Amino acid sequence: MNEPILNRLYPLKFRPIIKDKMWGGTRLRDLLNKKTKTDKAGESWEISGVPKDVSVACNGFLKGNALEELIEVYMGDLVGDFVYDKFWLTFPLLIKFIDANDALSIQVHPDDRLAKKRHHAFGKTEMWYIIEAEKNAEIIVGFNQTVDRQLYKKHLARKTLQQILNKEKVSPGDVFFLPAGRIHAIGAGILLAEIQQTSDITYRIYDFDRLDDSGKARELHTELAIDAIDYSEHKDYKTSYKKIPDVSNPVMKCNYFTTHYIELKKGIDKDYANIDSFVIYICLEGAVALHYYEKEVETMQKGETVLLPAKIKSVRLVPETHARILEVYIETPSPEKAIRDVVSKFF
Repeated sequence: MNEPILNRLYPLKFRPIIKDKMWGGTRLRDLLNKKTKTDKAGESWEISGVPKDVSVACNGFLKGNALEELIEVYMGDLVGDFVYDKFWLTFPLLIKFIDANDALSIQVHPDDRLAKKRHHAFGKTEMWYIIEAEKNAEIIVGFNQTVDRQLYKKHLARKTLQQILNKEKVSPGDVFFLPAGRIHAIGAGILLAEIQQTSDITYRIYDFDRLDDSGKARELHTELAIDAIDYSEHKDYKTSYKKIPDVSNPVMKCNYFTTHYIELKKGIDKDYANIDSFVIYICLEGAVALHYYEKEVETMQKGETVLLPAKIKSVRLVPETHARILEVYIETPSPEKAIRDVVSKFF
């Protein structure tokens, strides 16, 4: 029996969850058209399954329903059978826009093993895409030399930690991959899109001795961070990728998400028949029409994020103006790997 057209899943949009931060600014409002209430808006959570911050749909007949409720009802049709079997009612990714008007604290996130042990939660591996950056804006990512715990603790105690940290000047379009354990900080004057595991666990290491509005220093987690940090040095922290128009250009593939960059000039037909996952589109610039089913169309503008249900296996992306988007999904393992994973649970 054919599914009634009125009840079919469609590209979903969600109400942004705005988070005011002491380091936030006005770029979310001025550049991404977010409805902010103050001039200190630091984060816009676009799609979230984090407890107490679960996204709520804001378009179509499912408007007003929380993402967790939608997964419970539509299961694999929404997120993919593979994703549903692995994560059940938890949406596995958290998508954000971040406006760092001032620098964020130097921090690190635990991996899955440590997060499960300490917090009964997922770890936090993430990726940054720089949308806007002021001249000479920079981030901290990783170490600039080989470091061990003893040297790290020595610099931390002396407040000379920045001497051993790697700093990178950033420009729009730059991408940085931050596996759990990699020390990092977003510098002042940067607007970025963040793709990450569903986790809100952050170990704040150093906050530049700042005080909040009440005159208190923010809590630090220096002892917790020691076992979470990856002390190794890497030669290149920036991720290189191609920018061929009207093609899904691979940017990042890891155990938690796959990301492609798409610059739309003419348009592109996407076939997701071999992907057992939802797809997320993050609009970085311009406007795009999503053509799906027979004659259905959804549009997205700069600053909007759309969740394409797993049941929709084909879509045509047509730029209404020159557009740039990120395409994100969960990679489906090969049948051989899936069998190995199942067997490993029992032996």
